[in-house]
Amino acid sequence: MAAITSVSQLHSSLSSLYPNYRSSPLILAPKTNQDTTICCLTVRSFTFSRRRLSSQSVPRGLIIQNAATKPAKSPAEEDWKTKRELLLQKRVRSVEAKEALRLQKENNFVILDVRPEAEFKEAHPPGAINVQIYRLIKEWTAWDIARRAAFAFFGIFSGTEENPEFLQTGVESQLDKDAKIIVACATGGTMKPSQNLPEGQQSRSLIAAYLLVLNGYKNVYHLEGGLYKWFKEELPEVSEE
Repeated sequence: MAAITSVSQLHSSLSSLYPNYRSSPLILAPKTNQDTTICCLTVRSFTFSRRRLSSQSVPRGLIIQNAATKPAKSPAEEDWKTKRELLLQKRVRSVEAKEALRLQKENNFVILDVRPEAEFKEAHPPGAINVQIYRLIKEWTAWDIARRAAFAFFGIFSGTEENPEFLQTGVESQLDKDAKIIVACATGGTMKPSQNLPEGQQSRSLIAAYLLVLNGYKNVYHLEGGLYKWFKEELPEVSEE
């Protein structure tokens, strides 16, 4: 069984999956004692002065200790640099909303909406199919309880986890490997470098695109700007009651 090595991955995943998320100065660090891995959350308080910034580690409130084991790293948890390199190597194109609509109408592209089911039902492009790449945490193992507590610390009480059925039960049951797919999520992310983001910005749709090309899908596009741009430009949308 793989022991917990770090829970700090939660910080980066929250940043990419929740655009409005702002990190609190939280340190998630493992301490190992013999055969038991203990996960400790320590809050670091910061004191500002006119001359310098000093920090002091102060144990506070929430301390989680458990002997839970973290599942083996999945492809979706691969670092963004590795994902981006493969997406560029496989020539995954990013398209704007109006171009995506044209491709859907004229070239039989399918829009794959990877947002949560509730968001999909509220509004989505006509003809889009929904397979959520992340779902609410379902299990109650020690590891899952630790993750719920960590999400709660950041004020997120509906923590999510990777959907293990995304590919086989979800995508592969509806789309074959030659299907023309435009992957979409709420904000889209980008592979384009900028001054502030030299490697672009990861998103749920780009993670989904990575998983698709990794598993043999040949015609994968990505919706730049996400469905936020689609709705903002008042392109066709439908809802399900």
